[in-house]
Amino acid sequence: MTTGRPRDHSEAPTPDLTVGVGPHPQPWPDDPRLDPDLLAQGDRRNVVDAYRYWRLDAIVADLDTRRHEFAVAIENWAHDSNIGTVVRTANAFLASEVIIVGRRRWNRRGAMVTDRYQHVRHVASAVELGAFAAANGYTVVAIDNLPGAVAIETTALPRKALLLFGQESVGLSDEARAAAQLVCSIAQYGSTRS
Repeated sequence: MTTGRPRDHSEAPTPDLTVGVGPHPQPWPDDPRLDPDLLAQGDRRNVVDAYRYWRLDAIVADLDTRRHEFAVAIENWAHDSNIGTVVRTANAFLASEVIIVGRRRWNRRGAMVTDRYQHVRHVASAVELGAFAAANGYTVVAIDNLPGAVAIETTALPRKALLLFGQESVGLSDEARAAAQLVCSIAQYGSTRS
């Protein structure tokens, strides 16, 4: 029940928003994967605890031993702000790589620096993506809510699927659709089409 008076938040406890760990206690472990600067200053990066104090290249090398065979591609014609979140999600699912199709520049903010740990490449067009996929044994699976698309939830995807996403709002370009061997849709239950 409210009394009509403004709430006084000055007495509310301040949550501890510290991320990571402080300096490593001496003596330091003798491990070439560890970064001396991080050991000395602490590691405030958004990495899982197993990678605390590790050098960036050591983390990437370790991830490379466990990456899944699928890859993710996204068209970049209008500099969508969601490309960074696609990169971050690909990293979360340990995709083998992310391919940006179209414009080379993309909004990295949504990636939250996960692009440092994820292999990201660029191709100029969906035609070039199709050639890359064929040369590397990928099956291009376009993801869009198009007529004739099959539900991804009920589709057995190939191990080496290259999941191709289009631009936010307009979806896949005609060139991207032509590069795909399969088109899947993801069911939408809210107010947004894509």
